[in-house]
Amino acid sequence: MVKDVGEGDSGRIRVLVEGALCVAMSVVLSYMRIFTMPQGGSITLEMTPLLFFSLRRGAKWGMATGAVSGFLQMLLSWNVYHPAQALLDYIVAFACVGAAGIRELHFVIGVTASCMLRFLCHVLSGAVFFASYAPEGQSPWIYSLIYNGTHMIPSSAISFIATWLLWSRTLSVRGR
Repeated sequence: MVKDVGEGDSGRIRVLVEGALCVAMSVVLSYMRIFTMPQGGSITLEMTPLLFFSLRRGAKWGMATGAVSGFLQMLLSWNVYHPAQALLDYIVAFACVGAAGIRELHFVIGVTASCMLRFLCHVLSGAVFFASYAPEGQSPWIYSLIYNGTHMIPSSAISFIATWLLWSRTLSVRGR
């Protein structure tokens, strides 16, 4: 049973509805691309609702919501070459975004760590499943780091800023 939400069943329902709305916003934002890479990956704000929800409701709820968002994005895009690649690039990668909600972590550390975990999932997937795209003589790991860094670093940065703006506004409203 969930004890951190409060208000019994109505509290759980409220969190589930919030989570569903954040999943929907994340999926919609994944289609509002600032830049798209040739073999997949793009610069978007799709992590922002997931980060915000995770900070609000904790890592357990945040990771579950992230996994659902990743699963839906996988179904809608279907860029799957191997079951393990699907897990790494979608379900696990987006579940990692929910790690921002670990209560003991400061906002900056939690959000940064969760973005880095997602980035590492994509790097691992790229090095293992997309090594054939690496230029001849280049390590698949270096190629994957560069390729995924090209879209994940800007996405993480703009999502960090957007989440910080939303989070700081939420805290100031609560303080009134």
